[in-house]
Amino acid sequence: MRRSIASLGGSLVKSRGFSTSSSPEKIVASVLFERLPVVIPKIDPIVYAFQEFSFRWRQQYRRRYPDELLDKSNARGKGDYQIDYVPAPRITEADKQNDRKSLQRALDSRLYLLIYGNTHGSPNGKPVWHFPEKVYESEETLRKCAESALLSVLGDLSHTYFVGNAPMGHIAMESSANVTDSPSFKQFFFKSQVIATNKLKIGKCEDFVWVTKDELMEYFPEKAEFLSKMIIS
Repeated sequence: MRRSIASLGGSLVKSRGFSTSSSPEKIVASVLFERLPVVIPKIDPIVYAFQEFSFRWRQQYRRRYPDELLDKSNARGKGDYQIDYVPAPRITEADKQNDRKSLQRALDSRLYLLIYGNTHGSPNGKPVWHFPEKVYESEETLRKCAESALLSVLGDLSHTYFVGNAPMGHIAMESSANVTDSPSFKQFFFKSQVIATNKLKIGKCEDFVWVTKDELMEYFPEKAEFLSKMIIS
């Protein structure tokens, strides 16, 4: 009786794993590696006009304090000093040169990492632009597989943060009869973010770029609708 229960439990545990041996269709874990905005995005003109109107409306009913209380020259104490603050420019040299390999560009937007090289499902085995990704093999979870994919590109995950354990989206890629070596597979996307650095060493690829959401669509025109829905901001 104990043997039958143990064998039944073992079969149930095995059936819950990601099995790729019974089907030729592969599972791919991809990483949407993003750099968050560094500066506050510019306010929309409509929002700015509303804020200006609200400020002027509140000024009509504000309490007016005596002028002597607001006299800065008399209110300033001994030892006070004034700092001449000059804000840094929003447009950097990387923006002017359109250097897409630099993280010091598009400071008011999110940037996403794309790498160029061979990957699973690339047509005719030629290098293509893609996200850091890896075919699921024997990892404990899909997130572990995604971490391995990003680790192979960066070499270190100390400046990364994975947002949650579940994928943010998935897509089923069908094989094409017109293109050889284009197997069908399911692609799961995990979100990860750059933490506490403005420079990363990208390796194990022929080329790489950091692009905004709008620029991202230029590299994946066939997936533009899907990516636009998955990437909300």
